[in-house]
Amino acid sequence: MEAIVYEEFGGPEVLRHATGVAVPEPGPGEVRVRVAAVGVNPVDWKRRYGWVEEFYPTTFPAVPGLEFAGTVDAIGEGVEGSGEGSGEGFPGLAVGDEVLGWTKTGAYAEYVIAGIVAPKPAELSWEAAASLPVAGETAQRVLDLIGVREGETLFLHGAAGVVGSVAVQLAVAAGITVVGSASESNHAYLRELGAIPVAYGEGLAERVRAAAPDGVDAVFDAAGHGVLPVAIELLGGEGTADKRRIATIASTDAAEYGITFSGVVGDPDAVRAALTAQARQAVEGTLAVRIADTLPLKEAARAQELSESGHVRGKLVLLP
Repeated sequence: MEAIVYEEFGGPEVLRHATGVAVPEPGPGEVRVRVAAVGVNPVDWKRRYGWVEEFYPTTFPAVPGLEFAGTVDAIGEGVEGSGEGSGEGFPGLAVGDEVLGWTKTGAYAEYVIAGIVAPKPAELSWEAAASLPVAGETAQRVLDLIGVREGETLFLHGAAGVVGSVAVQLAVAAGITVVGSASESNHAYLRELGAIPVAYGEGLAERVRAAAPDGVDAVFDAAGHGVLPVAIELLGGEGTADKRRIATIASTDAAEYGITFSGVVGDPDAVRAALTAQARQAVEGTLAVRIADTLPLKEAARAQELSESGHVRGKLVLLP
């Protein structure tokens, strides 16, 4: 099969487009999927550099990528629907089903062994389906972690990014006021999503306070770039701020500030249920992921370069 492989940490040049890669075989309780689309995420190039080994340990040779959408083409022994027993992890799944979710074997490939999957609604495009798992799960996980509730105010740093924009939509739908930082070119977009936009850069804390004069209850850092001291300041300053109400998915120095870096997918059953609901919301038009561009799988290095540049407005998707 076709796949993207890397055998050492480094820049995009370590990514190799390979053919003739062995197709993975599903073991007991596993499901194989023929991939139709792959979502590209910042964590993909951070893993390529070796920056997040604590959360995503790498075994070489490695295939990048976490999320995909595709069609079930083989089912291992013990999976419900295969005729071999009730199975666990993939309730009701059968060959031919269209799914979206996470992979155990790396998503930048024609075939993957699935991790957690949910059914793909027929009305949802492959590109949109492949863009949802990581952003939807991450956004909901962090909102739950910081315990932000209806009637409260959230500061979301990096609100126009893929994870940030999904988090804005989920929070606004839950009755939470969102102040979101983004470049000024994305402020109109944030207003469309229901957030109050503020600009990046020096003076950020003052701009957030002006936008939320009654204060901020929680902070979700989706962009990094040294914002954690600002987050602490907004919640009352060092020694006063409740740091349990701050979480980051982007600042790897979080532990130095006593703040949680959230990088691990949650309970599989809860994640599957949430992804199923979010896929339906996407079809209904109440949850959207903006697609920036689609590229062929062999241009994975270019896709990661674009992602790393920080100037992409929306999701990059690879098509095998």
